[in-house]
Amino acid sequence: MGDIKNRQTLKLDLIRKYSGSSQVMVYVILAVILLAAQMLSPGYLKPTHMAGILRLASFMGIAAIGQNLTILTGGIDLSIANTITFANVIGAQIMMGQDARIATALAAVLVMGMAVGFINGSGIHWLGIPPFIMTLGVGTVIQGLFLIYTKGAPKGNAAPMLRAVCGQSFLGIVSGIVVIWAILAVVTMVVLKCTPYGRKIYSVGINEQAARFSGIRTGRVTFSVYLLSAVIAAMAGFFLVGYTGTSFLDVGTSYNTKTIAAVIIGGTAITGGKGGYAGTIAGAVIMTVLDDFLTIVNIPEAGRQIMQGVIILALVLVYSREKGKW
Repeated sequence: MGDIKNRQTLKLDLIRKYSGSSQVMVYVILAVILLAAQMLSPGYLKPTHMAGILRLASFMGIAAIGQNLTILTGGIDLSIANTITFANVIGAQIMMGQDARIATALAAVLVMGMAVGFINGSGIHWLGIPPFIMTLGVGTVIQGLFLIYTKGAPKGNAAPMLRAVCGQSFLGIVSGIVVIWAILAVVTMVVLKCTPYGRKIYSVGINEQAARFSGIRTGRVTFSVYLLSAVIAAMAGFFLVGYTGTSFLDVGTSYNTKTIAAVIIGGTAITGGKGGYAGTIAGAVIMTVLDDFLTIVNIPEAGRQIMQGVIILALVLVYSREKGKW
């Protein structure tokens, strides 16, 4: 038992070393992309424009926290997109443009997120259903539920206070949602790198069976990351009401793909156990910059999708070659 724990600790230290190099690389890539955007579109790096980029990236970055946790354990959450949409329509319909209803709307959204996470975690942990299948199935059920809930026509709108936090910039630079993202990002990185719970997440991703033999209750860890993922996705959907002003049935459609891409671009291995949230932050910004810049230069939607896919594949290949060296 002691030998297993020692091997796990040694492997965790080695993985942290190489994960750190991947997360440094993604910031270098981000800098190169921003400089290229500035050269092709002078003024792109103006503080006011970059503030808008960060505001847009914050919603994806928040949702990617949960995705990052599930991928680190070797799983994946494909219910994030529909959880975001359901939270969006619930939040808007309860708020109805009134500040006094913000707390009630947020509570309802969080309860919904906990219910989704409980179902996902239970199916994966206790029933042994693969994460891909379980979360995809739950996501499809959620889609049916919000279509019934809205009857195909979502109603309601954001409260003025939530609009101010999520849709406006203070002094033209910093918006409330970016501050919220920064706080959540710091908490996530501290939890992953400095707490026993974070070490357990990495251990499960490295080798679940070895982690179980070393005394870690792997089922509880797995259950918890899917619970957290759904709750965080619900929060992202709630904040999106403040940005858009109202709810839309397709508001979360792209978030499965984008959060997975942000996590992988950020240097987290899709097989789990390697990476961290520091790189995912840059991954979320890269995804937002690519989408924004390609729109500015009038690339059609089809072209944007193709170019984003090619860039993502190229980055994944670069990471794979680097990790393959050790």
